[in-house]
Amino acid sequence: MRILVVEDEPSAAKMLAKGLREQSYAVDIAQDGEEASFKASVNQYDLILLDVGLPQRDGFHVCKELRSGGLEVPILMLTARDAYSDRVQGLDLGADDYLTKPYDYSELLARVRALLRRGPRPHQENIQVADLRIEVRGRHAWRAGKAIALTAKEYALLEYFARRAGELVTREEISEHVWDESYDPFSNVIEVYIRRLRHKVDANHKMKLLRTRRGEGYVLSADETSDI
Repeated sequence: MRILVVEDEPSAAKMLAKGLREQSYAVDIAQDGEEASFKASVNQYDLILLDVGLPQRDGFHVCKELRSGGLEVPILMLTARDAYSDRVQGLDLGADDYLTKPYDYSELLARVRALLRRGPRPHQENIQVADLRIEVRGRHAWRAGKAIALTAKEYALLEYFARRAGELVTREEISEHVWDESYDPFSNVIEVYIRRLRHKVDANHKMKLLRTRRGEGYVLSADETSDI
């Protein structure tokens, strides 16, 4: 899942991004309102963490602008302000949740998971595809009851495939939701990770789940007719 962190304090943004990446999220950072609006308009995010006190345009302005433009991505507003009126304003402008600084990081992660679960494309906490089972909160995966050892990026890629189980997933969609803005579209990094993931998920199993549709993309499915 790909998250946009909008925070003008570099150290705070860096720390938040580091923590989210450790949870297998892909993270981009914007340091002012204009940059946030631009990145949200050109990239596909699954969630936006939006600080209120921003230069150029404050978080309220950015939130209003994104909602006016039809963007439905969940928005969690972060602010040092504790005034009831500020919370009401943020929610009225289209924010989905509001967290006051300083916050407990475990609470932030819980709110992130909750927002991802409910939309705009609801996310499950546990995912089952044939004998592949994924526990989202703990970021664990098993195949036929045996644990699969995954790196953070391998897990993020597997979870994205599992959430789209049975659907064709293109290389472009993978780059937009599993990698951040540092991704090089001319590299073969996606193919490298898919080869590693296929080995870990399908090796020593008669039923192959991760399939390739040549020239189109990939499908995670127990349906043997889903590859070409």
